[in-house]
Amino acid sequence: MTAIRVLLVDDDPLVRAGLSFMMGGADDIEIVGEAADGGEVGALVDRTRPDVVLMDIRMPTVDGLTATESLRGREDAPQVVVLTTFHADEQVLRALRAGAAGFVLKDTPPAEILAAVRRVAAGDPVLSPAVTRQLMAHAAGTPTGTRRTRARARLAGLGDREREVAVAVGRGLANAEIAAELYMSVATVKTHVSRILAKLDLNNRVQIALLAHDAGLLEETDRP
Repeated sequence: MTAIRVLLVDDDPLVRAGLSFMMGGADDIEIVGEAADGGEVGALVDRTRPDVVLMDIRMPTVDGLTATESLRGREDAPQVVVLTTFHADEQVLRALRAGAAGFVLKDTPPAEILAAVRRVAAGDPVLSPAVTRQLMAHAAGTPTGTRRTRARARLAGLGDREREVAVAVGRGLANAEIAAELYMSVATVKTHVSRILAKLDLNNRVQIALLAHDAGLLEETDRP
């Protein structure tokens, strides 16, 4: 079994030490490097080739948001999981829009952090439907006209069924819930989600949800 290669990025050495100690006991995870600032991440990624980067969002020189945007712009970019002390705030939302696969709170139990790393390495986002709904609530302010217009233009390329699935994802529904609501199999839902990601050049279903929100589609489904 090939170990999941993880890079730790946090300006607090105690946090890095704790994460390193906790993950060091897992047979399927290898810590390949540590950084104290987002400015160090690019060179470390080039050198260590991690599968997953655990990224603190608030650092004094180059923050995790900037570092995430830079990483996700690369070919063969590692997955990024944001480390934060906040459940949902604008910085977390911006990191998710930039392509982070999810976020974990710094006080999350060790077993759940390990599970999050494994899920992201397998290509799954680490946001439950409940957390997705929380993020949508936090982002509930009306998008700017320009952002809404751009979002609607991107979604215009979807078929009717794909659009329905995108809206359901935006509402925080899990695949099984979408399947039941739209009268299709879970496998078909997964196929639609994969096609949406490919068509819109997105990294994960959280970005689908945010795009649906920006386009105002969630507001339309709430109307009587």
